[in-house]
Amino acid sequence: MKRGSGGYECRAGTPVPSPKPFVATQETTALLPITPRALLDRVRPVPARLARAARPTRATLALPLLALLTGCSSSGSGPEAPGNPALAQSGESSAVPVRVVSVVQGLEHPWGLAFLPEGEGILVTERPGRLRLIGAEGLRPEPVSGTPEVHAQGQGGLLDVALHPEFARTRWVYLTYSKPGNGGATTALARGRLEGGALVDTEDLFVADAWGTGGRHFGSRIVFDGEGHLYLSIGDRGEGDRAGDPSDHAGTTLRLLEDGETPEDNPFLGEPDIRPQIFSYGHRNAQGMDVHPETGAIWQHEHGPRGGDELHVLRPGGNYGWPDSSFGNHYNLLRIPDPDPRGDAELPLLHWTPSIAPSGMTFYTGDAFPQWRGDLFVGALAGRHLQRIRFEGITPVAWERLLEDRGQRIRDVRTGPDGFLYLLVDAGDGELLRLEPDDAPPSHSP
Repeated sequence: MKRGSGGYECRAGTPVPSPKPFVATQETTALLPITPRALLDRVRPVPARLARAARPTRATLALPLLALLTGCSSSGSGPEAPGNPALAQSGESSAVPVRVVSVVQGLEHPWGLAFLPEGEGILVTERPGRLRLIGAEGLRPEPVSGTPEVHAQGQGGLLDVALHPEFARTRWVYLTYSKPGNGGATTALARGRLEGGALVDTEDLFVADAWGTGGRHFGSRIVFDGEGHLYLSIGDRGEGDRAGDPSDHAGTTLRLLEDGETPEDNPFLGEPDIRPQIFSYGHRNAQGMDVHPETGAIWQHEHGPRGGDELHVLRPGGNYGWPDSSFGNHYNLLRIPDPDPRGDAELPLLHWTPSIAPSGMTFYTGDAFPQWRGDLFVGALAGRHLQRIRFEGITPVAWERLLEDRGQRIRDVRTGPDGFLYLLVDAGDGELLRLEPDDAPPSHSP
C-alpha cells in the first residue's frame, strides 16, 4: 500500500510530557495524551485491509483551567486523581481584555467564511443556499450568483467555502454543499471563478457516494495542505455503520487533488472494495478542520453522539472508531464501548463529554493576540461558546471557555489576515463577529 505524502509527518516539535491519571468531572474536558512512542506508531503506513498492531495503554490527563477573558465565565472545578490532590491550575492567565465587534448582522444560518485579498472583502455561505460578500460598505444586498442548487433541508445546504491557495491568479472559489438527486442528497465539492459579484464556470469537482434520504450529517469542511492536495470531510449521513465501511464515502475524510481527481499516493489506492479518495474513515460528522502551522498535519474535530465529541490528528489510512466505539452514548442512552487503546482504531487527542457540538476550528497565527499564538480555537454550537486550547506538541495542557455570557452558537472561527479572530454566529438572524484587543485602534476591516 502506498503512503500519502500529505499525511501526518513526525517532525521536530515540543517534547511531550508524561501523562498523569485523573478522574474527570462532568464539566471537565477529558484528554488522551500521546507519548512519543505512540506518536511514532501513528505515522506508520497502514497494512493491507486495515489491520494494525495493538497499541500500549495511554493514560489520561486533566486540562488545567485558565483564567478567563474579561466578561467570560466558566463552570466546574479542576479534576482529581484517586488518592492525589487536584491538579494545580495553570500559572498563566489569558486576561486579555477583548472587544467584540459585530461586523455584519442579518445572515441566515451562516456556515463558512473565506477572506478575499485585501480590499475585496469576505465571502460567507448561508446554509439556505446563498453566498454573500461583505465589503468595506458592509453586507452587499445581492448574493453572489452562480452557486449550485442545494438540498436545503435539515442540516443540509450550502456549507463550507475556501479559496484556492493561488487565488490571486486563479480566482477559484471552492464550495461544499448538499447536492439533491435521485438517491436523496449527498455532499459535493464545487468550484467556480469569482468575477465581480458572480461565480462563473461553476462545476462539480467531486460528488461523494454518500447518498441518503435523511437531512443529517453532511460534514463538511475544506482545507488545502499547501502541497497540491485538498482534504474534504464527509458525514456519515446519520447511518453510523457506513462510517466503518470504506466501500462508500460516508463517514470519511477525502484527499483529493485541487481539480477533484485522486492522488496517486493515497493510502487506499488499489485496495479492493475501498474508495481510493479516502484518507481516513470511521468519522461521525466532522465540521472542523485545519492544518497545523508548524507540522503541516491535518487536525480535525467531529461531533460525537450523546457526548464524545473528538479531536484528532489525521493519519493516512486511519480508522477513527465510529460507530464501534465512542466516549459518548447513543441518544437512547444505550452504551457505546469506549475506545480501546489496544485496538485498531485511532484514539483522539481529546474528547468533550458532555458534548459541546464543535464546529469550526483555527490555529491562531496572528499578531494581534501574541499570548494566543499557536493555540487552537474551536466553536461550540450546543456549548454556545468559543473554546481555546493550548498544546505542547500534540498534548493539550490548558483550556478556557470564551464568550459564554453571549449564549451564541458559534458555527465557524477563522484567523483573519489582520490578525483578529472572526466568528460566525449560527442563527436565523446570524452575524459575523470580530475579536480585537480592547486597546487596539478600531478596525475598519474588511
